[in-house]
Amino acid sequence: MVLAIRVHHTGGPDVMVAEDIDLTPPQAGEVRVRHTAIGVNYIDTYFRSGLYKAALPFSPGNEAAGVIEAIGEGVDGFKPGDRVVYLDGPGTYVEARNVPADKLIPLPDTVPDDVAAASLLKGLTVQYLLRRTFEVKAGDRLLFHAAAGGVGLIAGQWARHLGAYIIGTAGSQAKVDLAMAHGYDHVINYADEDFAPKALELNGGRFDVVYDSVGADTFPASLDVLKPRGLFVSFGQSSGPIPPFDIGILNAKGSLYMTRPSLFAYNATRADLLASASELFDLIGRGIITIPIHQRFALSDAALAHQALESRATTGTTILVP
Repeated sequence: MVLAIRVHHTGGPDVMVAEDIDLTPPQAGEVRVRHTAIGVNYIDTYFRSGLYKAALPFSPGNEAAGVIEAIGEGVDGFKPGDRVVYLDGPGTYVEARNVPADKLIPLPDTVPDDVAAASLLKGLTVQYLLRRTFEVKAGDRLLFHAAAGGVGLIAGQWARHLGAYIIGTAGSQAKVDLAMAHGYDHVINYADEDFAPKALELNGGRFDVVYDSVGADTFPASLDVLKPRGLFVSFGQSSGPIPPFDIGILNAKGSLYMTRPSLFAYNATRADLLASASELFDLIGRGIITIPIHQRFALSDAALAHQALESRATTGTTILVP
């Protein structure tokens, strides 16, 4: 038996309950991973609330790190005792789990388990945003919303490493200060002033790209800061979804581009996944990117973690500890 957080019907954080469940031996092509740290991400709340669909009942969670305990038939390249991290969800809010071997990423000695669990989904998100959705180069001008969140803090450091000029937004002075310590050139407190005119003032003009995981609260104002043929990247909706709009607005505001990418589409092949993770872990291992883990909750307290996340009371990254 292993402890698992289960959702039998979707809703608020209180629908997550702790239960003991049976875990069968790993099947062909699977390994059993005993989790040492479990990442918490905003996408987990989308599954729990029902915004994203999953067959009921299920365990939330999309990333975890741990140690291999057992190997199923036909698995090559892994053995018991190996440290690994993986993306495969929902389903990671459990003490141990059978995972397809092709989802596993070996962990280098330079990356601790908790850092891996806190950084994989967020770091791979930043990798595809800055390296593939828009290939950031030295001198590019970026606006990044939610700069003090887990993704935002990695993005600030990575953009600085690439030589870009990056302005962020955040909702309090404490979050502004935190983001400024993680690579941003300027951070706007949107609780005190409208971000669009301030961003244009600080930048001395319009931006090449806007990265937005906030959604309803920042649209369509984000379009007003883009240069002609600039790119708006919507990769989340923490304040609610962007409402339906007339696509002609993109023409009116300068022949803009807009995309709604996803991590899993950008890492659909194992080769892409391993290459992206290798780039991320190299930067972490060299100290170019640091991962601030500001909240740790026991696995059984997953509901408290979701409450903190949805109330915007968190900064940096959050993990669950089995």
